[in-house]
Parts: sequence; structure tokens; C-alpha cells
Amino acid sequence: MRQLAPAQLDQLRQLDSCTVANAVETFDVRLRNQGFADSSIQSIFEDFPPMVGYAATVRIRTSEPPMEGHSYYYRLDWLDHVSSIPEPRVVVVEDSDKYPGLGSFIGGVHTNILVALGCVGVVTNGAVRGISAARAINFQMFAHNLSVSHAFAHIFDFGKPVEVGHMQVRPGDLIHGDRHGVQTIPLEIAEKIPDVAREMNAQEEEIIRMCQSPGFTLEKLCAEVKILGEKRRERNSSNDPLH
Repeated sequence: MRQLAPAQLDQLRQLDSCTVANAVETFDVRLRNQGFADSSIQSIFEDFPPMVGYAATVRIRTSEPPMEGHSYYYRLDWLDHVSSIPEPRVVVVEDSDKYPGLGSFIGGVHTNILVALGCVGVVTNGAVRGISAARAINFQMFAHNLSVSHAFAHIFDFGKPVEVGHMQVRPGDLIHGDRHGVQTIPLEIAEKIPDVAREMNAQEEEIIRMCQSPGFTLEKLCAEVKILGEKRRERNSSNDPLH
């Protein structure tokens, strides 16, 4: 599994998710409407810094009771899968019910288990709960909703590709998220993202300074945008993810 050096992960943590998305677009390795979760998944802790980690994938159901008994057997083997993913880890939970989010699999106990296993957050199209416990240990959560109950939450599959908020995630994918949302970063370009992001931010700051300056005119803005557009086209043409 391809991994980044700790220093490279730290650089990604310094970037907000919108800047990361802008940088990813310049490499043209995927369609611009792919690779990020839609607005059905929101950050629970908007004040937390950006989260970066490798995906461990899980599929659950929560709404239907078992054929016999009052609860499902609790599996432990999914934790082996989590442990097999490099740290830092992000657990991505696909709720496969027709109407996801009735019950929550991730709550106060699981957040502590996952932190002990080197996880920094969870992403789910379903529900979470126990958010006070999660905040206390700096465990980030991205979810569709909160739920008071776990209902019949149980794992039925793990370690395979999942989909949450129309974002497809494979085990080991690099995840980045903050208050704006959550996305995957293609590993083949991940180490190049910070440099591209800094360059793009500098260019955007030039336009902002011009807009806020006393000498602002539409003509100056159009000229500056044209120059920046040419610079971006030149850079984009040289952004070969394989080199």
C-alpha cells in the first residue's frame, strides 16, 4: 500500500479541504464531480482542524432485527481489518439500509476503541452518537445525522470498496476532511498537492488584494485573471502524476 511520509501528511493537515480540492483538479486524474462526499454528509465538529488518514472500510445495517433473538452477534474481526491499514486511520462506514441513519454503530465506546487503534475519525452516510465523548478525545466525525440509539446496528462486511455520500472509497485510500466536507486524495499525486496548493493560494491572494485595493478597476481584474489563467494552464500541462 502506497503511503506518504509523516511530514507529507502534516503538510496536508495544514490545508483546508477546498484548497486541496482545487489542487487535485489541476492534475486531471478524475472528473470534477467525483472524489468527494456530497452535502448529505456533514462535519460534526466544524472547529476541528483538517483530518487526514487512510481508509478502513466497513458496511453496516441498523434498521432490521435479526431472524432470531433480540440483537446481532458482535463481530471482532473487523478490528483486524482496521489494524491492517496504516496509521493514521479513518473508518469509513457505509450504512446499506434503504434509508440510512436510523441507528448509530459509532458511539462513545467505539470512538475510544478506534482512537486506541490509531484512528483519527469516522466518515459515514449513516448516524453517529456520543459526540461529547468523541470531542473529548479529538475524534472527528462526518455523518448524515445523529441518532439517539444504535437500533439494530451490526457489521455485515468490511475491507471492500464502499460508497458514502456518492463518494467511492477503497481500503487504504487517503482521506482529507474539514468543516467544508470530506474527500479522497489520489495517492499518486498526494505528495505534490501542498506545493500546488501554495502556488494557487498565492495567486488567489493577488486577486483578493486587487479587489480590496483603492485602485481596483474591472480592466485590471480582467488582465490579472488572464495572466493567472495562462500560468495555470502552463502548470496544468506539466502536472504529470506519474513523474
